[in-house]
Amino acid sequence: MTADLYKQAGVDIDAGNEAAKRYARIGSLATRPEVASGIGGFSGGFRLDVTKYPEPLLVSGTDGVGTKIKVAFATNRHDTIGIDCVAMCVNDILTSGAEPLFFLDYLAVNALDVDVAEAVVSGVAEGCQQAGCALIGGETAEMGDVYQPGDYDLAGTAVGVVNASKAINGSTIEAGDVVLGLASTGIHSNGYSLVRKLLNDAGVAYSDTLPGFRGTVGEELLIPTAIYVKPVHRLLSSGVEIRGMAHITGGGLVENLPRVLPGGVSASLQMGSWEVQPVFQWLQETAKMSFAEAARVFNMGIGYVVIVPADQADQALKLLAEEGQKATVIGAIVSGAQTVEWDGDLA
Repeated sequence: MTADLYKQAGVDIDAGNEAAKRYARIGSLATRPEVASGIGGFSGGFRLDVTKYPEPLLVSGTDGVGTKIKVAFATNRHDTIGIDCVAMCVNDILTSGAEPLFFLDYLAVNALDVDVAEAVVSGVAEGCQQAGCALIGGETAEMGDVYQPGDYDLAGTAVGVVNASKAINGSTIEAGDVVLGLASTGIHSNGYSLVRKLLNDAGVAYSDTLPGFRGTVGEELLIPTAIYVKPVHRLLSSGVEIRGMAHITGGGLVENLPRVLPGGVSASLQMGSWEVQPVFQWLQETAKMSFAEAARVFNMGIGYVVIVPADQADQALKLLAEEGQKATVIGAIVSGAQTVEWDGDLA
């Protein structure tokens, strides 16, 4: 009787129990040897390997996927949005040189659809596998009087570790260093409020196709955010001196790259030095923005930046290519006031 009353109030206990069983199975696909207790209990446990990290500095990051989630609702595709959630968190903590260890997610729904929830969390597990971290816990909350029917929201937290003396903060960056741009897979997970407005104003549906798009508009927009953990850690383990890194999310290159620059220097970026995918060209043209304006909203084809000494740039590019990560030299560090400068035509 209690379960029936609670269901009438908007919470389905039986559906929650079924979802928890599926989560436990999914979580077993994204684990690490250090996991002491994972999904199913009241908390997750993780044994830190202090032989690998004798001076451990724990690094954490939390994020969601923004209004990209509205595209998942509209297209009824829910198996990739979890990858985005993991990516947004692990790429942030990666900028310090940290190794992601474990991840926890939070899924809030109007009413629990077990199949949709399973698809979302399966995406989270896939993201964790790509990042090499364990999915050790999470929470699913039914809040029918907060969310509209069919709606849900997803957020997560990643915890990683780096030896304190090896942590990267950009303080050693100097004029003459080289800026490497690691290619994005597309829009990633920011700017979707503007993307959706531009599509709506132009009368473009998610089922439509546009020149250069990889599939329908909806399929292009749901391409998951790239996870840069493995290629960047290949650089770190090889001995390449990484002096600074930036995850290019909301604010684009213009706002994110300066966050890692020390006083007295700027980043001079060379226009035309990297591929700008057709989706960005369409957005820029439709919004009637200059490239510099668009680069304050979107990643414009560069999802992550690594700054290295000039004499190590070729080695870094070679190692990234071996990991299947497309990258190129997109600029250099110059004397300046912690800004991004553009070299070339900004039309």
